[in-house]
Amino acid sequence: MSEICIEPGAAALESPFIRQMVVQLRAMDSYGTYDTWSDEKVLDPMILTKARRREIPVVGDPDEVIVARVKAYYNAIAVRVEQNCGLMAVPMINLTHEGFGRALVMVGKLVVIDKALRDVHRFGFDSIEKLEEEAEKLVSRALATIEKFRAAAED
Repeated sequence: MSEICIEPGAAALESPFIRQMVVQLRAMDSYGTYDTWSDEKVLDPMILTKARRREIPVVGDPDEVIVARVKAYYNAIAVRVEQNCGLMAVPMINLTHEGFGRALVMVGKLVVIDKALRDVHRFGFDSIEKLEEEAEKLVSRALATIEKFRAAAED
């Protein structure tokens, strides 16, 4: 993955979710490697074009870096839910070593996102726009669930 797939100055880079995604990815960089990287370069591993996807084996185990990206993604979603509803949102990820599991986001006693995860070693999105679109769908659904069951969310 030598070539960056995200256009510099892409409009999606300014969306609240993508900004939060950059924050989450930079936060997991304990060695300061990302300090000199552009936002596009930090986000680039989240983008799996068809050519990149072909390079990844169909069967494989996710490494720590990929698992950290999945956690960063759901952390960013939880932050966006929290920012929109004013209640604390907590992500919980449970993965097997083979890359199968579940991602939950809880607000109070309410599960607002329940996503089955499979083939995590191939986790990524076709484009930065698709990354934002999928995340915003999850955030919107979570907010609708919170609105419908506000008492459980506040509990």
